[in-house]
This record gives sequence, C-alpha cells and structure tokens, in this order.
Amino acid sequence: MTRGVPDSCPGVLRLHEAADGPLARIRVPGGLLEPAQWQALAEAAHAVGDGNIELTSRGNVQLRRVRDADALTDRLTTVGLLPSRTHERVRNIIASPLSGRIGGSTDIHPLVAALDTGLRGAPRLAELPGRMLFTLDDGRGDVSGLGADIGIHALGADEFAVLLAGGDSGIRLPATDAVEVMLAAAHGFLELRGDDAGHWRLHDIENGAERLIALLGLPATADRLELAATQPTPIGWLAQDNGLVSLGAGARLGSVTARTAEFLAAIERPIFATPWRSLVITDLTEWAAEQVVRVLAPMGMIFDADSPWLLVSACAGLPGCAKSHADVRADAAEAVDAGRVLPVETAPDTGASEVLPPTASDIAVGGRQHWSGCDRRCGRPRGVVTDIVATSTGYRIG
Repeated sequence: MTRGVPDSCPGVLRLHEAADGPLARIRVPGGLLEPAQWQALAEAAHAVGDGNIELTSRGNVQLRRVRDADALTDRLTTVGLLPSRTHERVRNIIASPLSGRIGGSTDIHPLVAALDTGLRGAPRLAELPGRMLFTLDDGRGDVSGLGADIGIHALGADEFAVLLAGGDSGIRLPATDAVEVMLAAAHGFLELRGDDAGHWRLHDIENGAERLIALLGLPATADRLELAATQPTPIGWLAQDNGLVSLGAGARLGSVTARTAEFLAAIERPIFATPWRSLVITDLTEWAAEQVVRVLAPMGMIFDADSPWLLVSACAGLPGCAKSHADVRADAAEAVDAGRVLPVETAPDTGASEVLPPTASDIAVGGRQHWSGCDRRCGRPRGVVTDIVATSTGYRIG
C-alpha cells in the first residue's frame, strides 16, 4: 500500500500543528526516563506547554500547545532527550518494561541501548519514516503483538526470533547478532522502499516481510510463532526478582500533570513509560514503595488493577483535533466518574450496528473501550477493544 504522501509524524524539531496548538513528540527508547528527565519534562510542560505530559502507545511522551519550540529543544537536549537532531523521529523502540527485574527469559534493556546507538550512528537510517516501530520482547510476550516493523522475541537467554511486519519471520539468532540484524533489516526496508516516501511501514510494501528475509540472506527455518496482541498493563505492587519492588502506575487517559511529574522525578529511581500509557517505577524498597503510593494515588495515579480508568483510552478529540466531532476525553472521563464504564461480566449486549443515543451521558459499555472523535480511531490499542465513535449526529458503538 502506498499512501501517496510523505510521513509527517511529529518530533521535537518538527512539531505537529494540532487544532489546539503545536504538539511535540519526544522519543524515549525502551520507555526509560531518568529522574532528571522527568524534572525537565515537568518544567517544560509548565514553561512552554499546557501543563501536562501525555504518554503514547509507543512508550513515548508528548507535550501539547508548545509555545517556544527553541526553548523546548534546549531543555530536552540538556538532559539527553534529544541526542540526535538527524535521527530523533526514528527512535521508536518498545521493550518489555519489566525485563531484567521481574520474569522474562533475559534482560533486553542493554539491547535497547545498543539498537538506539546503532540507529543514531547510521546516517542513512535518518531516512526511516517516523512511524517505523522496533520491539524487543524478553520472551513474556507483552510487546511482540504490537505490530512491529522489526522486532526480536526472546526464546531463551541466548536465542531470539526475528519479527518482521508484525509476524515471526522464522529466523533465529543468538543475542550477539540481534542488534546487527535489526539494523540490517532497517537498511533493507529503505532499499525495498526506494524513492516511494508513501511507504511508511514494512507492511505497506507488497510482500515486504518475505522480500526483506531474502535481502537479509538468513535462513527462515523454524516454525513461526503466533503473536497475539495482549493488554498486560502492569499495575500495583510488583515484587522484583532481587527483593526490591516496582510499582505499576496507571495514568488517567494517559496524561500526567507537570506537578505529578515533579514528584516522579523526586523518587530518584528509573521509571519506564509503557506502550499501555502507564508507568513502571522501579527499584524501590518496600517502605519507599508505600510512600510513593501514599503520595501519588491522591494525585490521580492508579495503583488499583480493577480501576475502570484502566479500561478506557481515547484519542485527542476536541479541542486538540479539528477532525473530531466531540470532546471524547471529557466524555470518557465523565463515563468513568458516573460509573458507566462497566466490568466485562456486567456489560450490556451491544452489537456493532447499534446506534446509540446522541448524548454521551447515555453510553454505558463494559470492558476495554476506546473513545474516538471520528472514524480514523487514532490511538486505538491492539487487541479486543470496543469502539465508541463520535459522529456528526452522536456516538455509536463500532
């Protein structure tokens, strides 16, 4: 499939002109944010943004209504969040956030750093579209179902399956070759794409995965894994293998206030942004974990795995998107607050063709749901999700 237009995915140096003002998207390879980076994001959100930090479905973060792009660039560069001006948009790397601390076959975070370094060190890879996605799964299967263009999935401590266009290629590698092959696959994508800038993803290229396997020249000999999209958002108290504690923290509609980010920085521990628009706060003692919950829960962070907020996601909606028919974020939040986001077992039987009443206050849907301002359904998570779509005359399911 050729889209006919070049990829215009935003970054820090190229902002997206949203309906409510310029939007900056900051790539965070593997989702890892250090304390100084949280502090810088908090200060930037206060000084040049709308006061909030949005978590994205690729473990990145973004700021809305950016008033001073140069000042934002300087702030992010100082704390290492903009290590390359040429490659900033291509660093879309999702990794298993609990890797190396809880379960998994191997710690894949060192490979994240190596892949990021390799991407930034190859001048031609600056030509990759900003929508290209790399995933590194430590074997638990949490990120391999997210549809990566290029990924690896651990089968053991020193064996990886290579994923292409969202599926298993049948290629198997030792850990020492994993990053080199991922980088070679990225070069191969550019070769297959040629001059057609309308090919944003590997699956846009006809038979792209099979053609890339041939370019790599590696044997595809193994039975191919079935990779299903899951929704494994880690929430609450998570006991690490080393006796310390991680905390999984949900964010309401994927948004963290600048004030909350300042408290996250003050914890002084590594924190991972996940592709489920949540956070994993790591390496805490039990006492420290208790204090973190005591402070952040009243500020709106979610540590209860049964919270209805964890069932709901939404696109930007009005006023952030001119194409939207409704302020879907406000409507979704009101549905949660009113108790109209229901557990799956109590959900009403609603068919995809059912036309809902025109007011959001009449909508009561059970289970995982995504509220969209139009039929594009931006930000929709993978897996089983009920769509609640705004139209010019009201909402509908499906």
